[in-house]
Amino acid sequence: MLERTAALAARLVEVRRATAELCRPLTPEDAQVQSMPDASPAKWHLGHTTWFFEAFVLARAQPGRRPFHPAFGYLFNSYYESAGPRQPRPERGLLSRPALEEVLRYRAEVDLAMAEALGRGLPGELLEVVELGIAHEEQHQELLLTDLKHAFWSNPLHPAYHPAPPPAAAGPAQPLEWLARPGGRAEIGTPPGAFAFDNERPRHPVLVSPHALGSRPVTCGEWLAFMEDGGYDRPDLWMSDGWAAARRQAWRAPLYWEAGGEGWRQFSLGGMRPLDPVEPVAHVSWYEADAFARWAGARLPTEAEWELAAAEAAADGTFAEGGRHHPAAAGPGARQLLGDVWEWTSSGYGPYPGYRPLAGALGEYNGKFMVSQLVLRGGSCATPRRHVRPGYRNFFYPDARWQFSGLRLARDG
Repeated sequence: MLERTAALAARLVEVRRATAELCRPLTPEDAQVQSMPDASPAKWHLGHTTWFFEAFVLARAQPGRRPFHPAFGYLFNSYYESAGPRQPRPERGLLSRPALEEVLRYRAEVDLAMAEALGRGLPGELLEVVELGIAHEEQHQELLLTDLKHAFWSNPLHPAYHPAPPPAAAGPAQPLEWLARPGGRAEIGTPPGAFAFDNERPRHPVLVSPHALGSRPVTCGEWLAFMEDGGYDRPDLWMSDGWAAARRQAWRAPLYWEAGGEGWRQFSLGGMRPLDPVEPVAHVSWYEADAFARWAGARLPTEAEWELAAAEAAADGTFAEGGRHHPAAAGPGARQLLGDVWEWTSSGYGPYPGYRPLAGALGEYNGKFMVSQLVLRGGSCATPRRHVRPGYRNFFYPDARWQFSGLRLARDG
């Protein structure tokens, strides 16, 4: 128990510092912006991840402890109905107060209290919540980056969050190979032992048919070919809801793509830059990914197909984890399955057989969202490395585009 407590205390410090470092380039004005209802201001992310530890660890470890501010539970609760009322999500950008400086003081006080609580020792069930809180904050680090990207893109100045990385190595994309996969009975889900979110368990049997997976994600160059072939103008390629969404929102290209006199450009966290046809396409909705797959004479993989391939590749060391700035760096024949873009699957987000949510308010963490959304797998360039694992399940509505979401093709037989 002492060894585990010390390890969690060290990880907590590391993760909390990492979040603060992500916010270091921001002005107070940057930290205030909410560019759309699905995004949240950086200041809110800082406050919410702090409230999580105050509400779910410190309040239970120290009954009667006074919170840092009596209103912060309302301001920084996200969606935990059983934890009380909260600021409506689309209106988080209205919170000009508390100032960023006060939110940072809040973080410092809760960090100190957490260090003291861990130093005194916490029961096993609260250590589980600390570990969940660390993973929760890592999720918000990813959300913080994707939300900032949308906010900076929405600014007519298109400011850069950080200096642009060096361009990817020149050269063509790796040829797409079809990796044959056997059918049969298998198991998916994260086994006991290592940390996982509750929606990754329990491990359970699945039955898959013989199929093949693409050796890499679809590239920007391949997406350009889809566009040039009228992909956004052919209703035969689209689900009805997707066609309606594309018309309603005037989709003509992935989010953050802009056409100019010298060709297509793409907005990044490093500012606007020329489109790289070799890198994986990102910021496409499930509707777009599904239409592209149909255009390519293929389909999207199921999450079971994806996880089985990723788990096998991770076990035998033949998978290639995508590079943050050089997505085509994997060697010939490597199975690039993790880490460049989230990959849409054809699977609806639902509970695994035998799923049980966590007890109490934390039972709202995942379970109540298991309807009307689609599963993504793999992780992206913005995903903390600890979360890039075969069993991780991400989920969004089929029209979501602001995440680093792309696709990999699959086909039967």
